[in-house]
Amino acid sequence: MSGRTSRYPGFYQLPLEERARWVAEQAGLTPEEQILLTNGGLTLEEADHMVENVIGRFALPFAVAVNFLINGREVLIPMVIEEPSVVAALSHAARLARAGGGFFAKSEEPIMRGQIQVVDLPDLSAAARALEGQIEAIRAVAEAATPSIVARGGGFRGLEVVPFPDTPVGPMLVVYLFYDVRDAMGANAVNTVCEAVAPLIARITGGRVVLRILSNLADRRRAWAEVQIPPEALETPDFPGDMVIQGILEAQALAEVDPYRAATHNKGIMNGIDAVALATGNDWRAIEAGAHAYAARDGRYRPLTRWWRDEKGALCGRIELPLAVGIVGGATQAHPLARVALKILGVSSARELAEMMAAVGLAQNLAALRALATEGIQRGHMTLHARQIAMAAGATGEETDRIAERLVAERNIRLARARELLRELRGSATEEPQRGEHG
Repeated sequence: MSGRTSRYPGFYQLPLEERARWVAEQAGLTPEEQILLTNGGLTLEEADHMVENVIGRFALPFAVAVNFLINGREVLIPMVIEEPSVVAALSHAARLARAGGGFFAKSEEPIMRGQIQVVDLPDLSAAARALEGQIEAIRAVAEAATPSIVARGGGFRGLEVVPFPDTPVGPMLVVYLFYDVRDAMGANAVNTVCEAVAPLIARITGGRVVLRILSNLADRRRAWAEVQIPPEALETPDFPGDMVIQGILEAQALAEVDPYRAATHNKGIMNGIDAVALATGNDWRAIEAGAHAYAARDGRYRPLTRWWRDEKGALCGRIELPLAVGIVGGATQAHPLARVALKILGVSSARELAEMMAAVGLAQNLAALRALATEGIQRGHMTLHARQIAMAAGATGEETDRIAERLVAERNIRLARARELLRELRGSATEEPQRGEHG
């Protein structure tokens, strides 16, 4: 929309109702869509149609990260997440990135990979040659199975035949079938295509088809994002920008040589990506599987991001990972709030959504590494964690903030201490009127 912005200094300080109203104005939400945000969006009847054995609903916080500038466009990032500090850290990292023009992201065509496993073959090489000579016949059967995707410009994009001569169950051939699924995540489409072509592949090879299913390592559907931040934007009261950059590079180096650190490094990245996937009704489990498999694609588990210092001294970062996401089909359409989230994002294609999510992953990594390189990861995280502990102890309203402040000041963020403080707070509140009555 014209005049849209994601920049709002002090956004977190606004009352909840004002935050919701401002986002609604920026995203052009209707009154009905605004109501969905406040009531959770999903009725019991809708939930009952989404999965089996429904007995209720489970709510999670729906938040927005602000300050994002992606490919020159102001973007509000919807996030569904329960972990404290993630949204605040992400918004701060996005503000830092604006000093270098924001994030720049791109993506590949939405091509998914299906797998068809063929066994009981006397000659793997002969079977592979036979398949390669029948590509057009396979194409015809595959595209007939998904006419709606073909009508939108998607469809069969080729195949690859890979022999596995030595497996625990004997020789086998795997046919990798590549399919452009357009704006869908594509799991159902690819599985449908694999089922459709399986009998033909069995006839061509003379073998027996076993598995017919997509792969969640969508390495032909990658997205990437880059950022460049001048040193002065990274300065803190205690750390000059060059020192912050050096700390980030040292943290990156550890992730590159040590898989134990790389796992935590990548988990932080997925904090942001998964939250957007949940908000938009996408399969975060598939995204996680693909991301971690991609991180180990060369046989060693590595970080999904890379950070370096350019010739001018600026911090440069890049992320690249498979992102099989959609804006049509599945929960993206079945869940009313997922549609609202997509409207807040303002995306019009699955590729654009993937690019936004890649930028979010890079920003989340920047926030984590910057915190590790300066005051440590716990400072901001513990402040928000203390609020959760206070709420778990039974605090409500202003009690939550007062008890959280005490917990942080005492460096004693424990449930038992929060309960003690709540009893003290409520005890003093009941005593005050009595003292007033007696002068």
